[in-house]
Amino acid sequence: MIKLLMIEDDLELAEILAEYLEQFDISTTIAEEPYIGISHLDRDKFDLIILDLTLPGLDGLEVCKEIRKRHITPIIISSARHDITDKVTALENGADDYLPKPYDPLELRARIMSLLRRHHQDFKADKHQSQEKKDLILNEEKMSIEFLGEELNLTVAEYEILAYLIKKGGGVVSREELIYNIDAINEDTSNKSIDVMIGRIRNKLKENSKNPKYIHAIRGIGYKLIQ
Repeated sequence: MIKLLMIEDDLELAEILAEYLEQFDISTTIAEEPYIGISHLDRDKFDLIILDLTLPGLDGLEVCKEIRKRHITPIIISSARHDITDKVTALENGADDYLPKPYDPLELRARIMSLLRRHHQDFKADKHQSQEKKDLILNEEKMSIEFLGEELNLTVAEYEILAYLIKKGGGVVSREELIYNIDAINEDTSNKSIDVMIGRIRNKLKENSKNPKYIHAIRGIGYKLIQ
């Protein structure tokens, strides 16, 4: 059975959706408040999260950001807020899909199944890649990164930036995404400061910024890590 967490303050809507999804072997846990939803995630394992943006006590964009710091569970944003800025921010904060309200429950189920298939394929690919020898090895429990078998001497900000790039698995990361997702970086930090920190990390990886092996600059956007 698929286990779904729905963080939604419209209880009537949540119960209607839960009842509909149940016939497709999808069990739904409903949380009307964001902090309750986050606590559910810390106590139990879910296959997917449906997250509303307009929530009491904590905006859904912040909830998405908090969830992504601790969990890799796929997130579908379900919201009546149609502002493109909200959609972009949600995706930058770690959401996997965005479904504007109102929508047909049939579409919700289709998106759930599509995202779970995609997530399963990505998981298998990551598992295969993790079995390959890599130059950079992240150990989140020890908050350390090994480079060619030796632990790197990194500041907290440098560690968090490099760890974020490693976890993105070759995906492009914008400077803004780093600023808003790295706890050790102040939100007032400039893009130039990010470039300086990337430069310091490159020095510790002993690579040439003009012909990098690991951290590649993506013009006008940010960086990606290849290994």
